[in-house]
Formats: sequence, C-alpha cells, structure tokens
Amino acid sequence: MSSARIWSYPEPALLTDLGGYEVEALDGRIGTVDEATDEGRGGYVVVDSGPWVFRKKLMLPAGVIDRVDRGARTLYVNRTKREIKNAPQFADAGYNDDAYRVALGRYYGSGGAGFRAPAWGNSERGRK
Repeated sequence: MSSARIWSYPEPALLTDLGGYEVEALDGRIGTVDEATDEGRGGYVVVDSGPWVFRKKLMLPAGVIDRVDRGARTLYVNRTKREIKNAPQFADAGYNDDAYRVALGRYYGSGGAGFRAPAWGNSERGRK
C-alpha cells in the first residue's frame, strides 16, 4: 500500500459518526474514537488513548482500519498496539501539518515499519 493509499478507506461512509467508538488493535483495546474524517487530503481517525500510552491522542490513517462493527460500536484496526505506539507522535498541529502526514504515511505505508497488508473487512476478530 502506497503512502497515498494509506489515507483511503474503501467505504468512506463508514468513517462518519464514529465518535465514542471503542478502538481495537490486533492485540487489544487502544482507546476510543475522538473524531473521524474522510476529508479531501485523506481519511483518518483520532483516538483518545487515555492512560494506555503517555500521549493522549493518536492519529490513524483510514487505511489501517479493518472494519467497523456498528452494533458493538467498535472500530477494528489492522495493527498491533506496539506498531501503533511506535508511530510518529501526534500533536494538535498534526491535523494540518504536511510533514507529519508524510511521516505517518511512510510509517504505515508499504515499506514502513508499521506496514501490514490491508485486511479491509476480512478479519474474523470480534465476530460471533
């Protein structure tokens, strides 16, 4: 996945109304969705990680999303906690900071340390 595609989700409508949803990494809960957008520069979610990690907020490009379970109000991402924790640190300026977006895209994109092939809905995690 290129660093440009990491900002895309195949079903952008799923990124609406996600505020307050739980966020699950491959190996457990990482926080709740603070906000989600599919703006022209690329979709992303901002996660309030609370006490899980010293920084309170994390920005995840839309391309790391595996699926959204509306019934359970849970968003599943295709990364481990460690991969997310090792990503470039989010700062409030990150929303509009091109250098931060490039660094995050390189980290999660093809060849980056946080890269994984997209699963986009193929996961059996959390299904009954």
